[in-house]
Amino acid sequence: MNETDIRKYASLMQELGLTGLEITENNKAVRLERTGPAAKQVVAVEAGPAPAAGEKQESGDYISVTSPLVGVFYAAPAEDAAPYVSIGDRVKKGQTLCIVEAMKLMNEITAEEDGVIAEICATNNQVVEFGTELFRIKR
Repeated sequence: MNETDIRKYASLMQELGLTGLEITENNKAVRLERTGPAAKQVVAVEAGPAPAAGEKQESGDYISVTSPLVGVFYAAPAEDAAPYVSIGDRVKKGQTLCIVEAMKLMNEITAEEDGVIAEICATNNQVVEFGTELFRIKR
């Protein structure tokens, strides 16, 4: 990624009021963060090979479901509705686990495998980053 691209993304961050942005290009990830008193300074951090969006990370008997984008985590389809899943619920591959809202678009996050919800790592209305662990599912 060149300086022109970084400046373009920094301007976009300022315009949208974002404090963080991660861009994946050619199997490399670059993370931009606004820091400082008024979050006006932008810092570029070069990362190693990027994980695939929404990639599940496995750890023994557990599957980690991560956020494929930056947005707001919602555990239920509406404020007064029951959550999609609770700890101890058995889930099937393709079942909706939550919604991550990004730029007014509601993105359903689904289970990649069958299992039981062992942990819900995000709280309702929490802003989540790319790669934030949302759920741990026991196989």
